[in-house]
Amino acid sequence: MNQNYDAYAVAIIIAFGALIIGGLMAAAMVFGQRDAFFFALGAAAAAWISGYAVFLDRPRTFMALVGLSVLMAIASTLVLAF
Repeated sequence: MNQNYDAYAVAIIIAFGALIIGGLMAAAMVFGQRDAFFFALGAAAAAWISGYAVFLDRPRTFMALVGLSVLMAIASTLVLAF
């Protein structure tokens, strides 16, 4: 396995799954928005799994999971905003 792919996969798992989307989950809990929390949880799960798609060298799966994560994060933000 290429060491560069490992570093990217770990960065994806940490940055998206824990930091960015974790903030959305915390905001949803503070404002009491259950739907926003579940959208953020789904986005975190998709982003977390996308890191493993990098490990397994599955670029199409990676792109699909990242796209799903982005859409769910946008949905969570929209629920919080409106």
